[in-house]
Amino acid sequence: MFRFIAKRFLEMIPVLFIIATITFFMVRLAPGGPFTTEKSIPPEIQKKLEAFYGLNRPLFQQYLDYMGNLLKGDLGPSFKYATWSVNELIWSAFPVSLELGCYGLAIALILGLGAGVVASLRQNSALDHISMSLAMVGICVPTFVLGPLLILMFGLGLGWVNASGWDSWRDRILPSLTLGFFYAAYIARLARGGMLEILNQEFIRTARAKGASRQRVILKHALKGGLLPVVSFLGPAVADIITGSFVVETIFQVPGLGRFFVTAAFNRDYTMVIGTVLFYAVLIILLNLVVDVVQVWLNPRLRFE
Repeated sequence: MFRFIAKRFLEMIPVLFIIATITFFMVRLAPGGPFTTEKSIPPEIQKKLEAFYGLNRPLFQQYLDYMGNLLKGDLGPSFKYATWSVNELIWSAFPVSLELGCYGLAIALILGLGAGVVASLRQNSALDHISMSLAMVGICVPTFVLGPLLILMFGLGLGWVNASGWDSWRDRILPSLTLGFFYAAYIARLARGGMLEILNQEFIRTARAKGASRQRVILKHALKGGLLPVVSFLGPAVADIITGSFVVETIFQVPGLGRFFVTAAFNRDYTMVIGTVLFYAVLIILLNLVVDVVQVWLNPRLRFE
């Protein structure tokens, strides 16, 4: 396992280098610049700003300077928030995105696993059809549609929860549900399919023939193998839940990293865009590594090699 993890970390270095290079040049090819505003800035002030941030240098020299700072762990200053560095912005905003992601993941796992396992145990029953139909609706309805609907119904219509913000527990309910419902639908279908496949295996029939109780067959024998498709899905899913909440954070005005990223993209905040992309890339690679280790632990037929 140590060799497997070490190999993954070594492979991560060229991947991050490629991501940083592509992102660096792509953001600079976009029209406009970090100091392009509706109200024009005097040319002498704009020149001083560009000189201060090194934007008056040749593009390749800017690239070399940025990569040199990146090797030191310095993501550079933010062009939008003058007194903040990108490192400070990420570490101040990411805990909010992480909290929202954990709430969304908990909702996705509770609803998805519960619906999928129950549907597999009641195959072709009314409960199975209803839960899988709801799961299909959840897959088809994107978060940017579900979020405003929940705001209209429970925030503005009934007034049970707050429609935006991140100050109290009432602010956290709607964004967490919006983020969790979408992934709960996928988990429900994967859990049902995985459980149905395992429940028809020979070793399950053997366990039943030996007199094992229904509860023991499900909990001890079926769940471990039946949830393997869910574990495989959780790698990119957890990364998407934690890092892909851009739309949810924007809809509900959550001060997380996703909202900072969207603002940085609109304002051509080069360093913030590149820093956020790299941070998310590292997080996704680490989460996929954890999922690979868990898969080997759940399935003895798999090996780290």
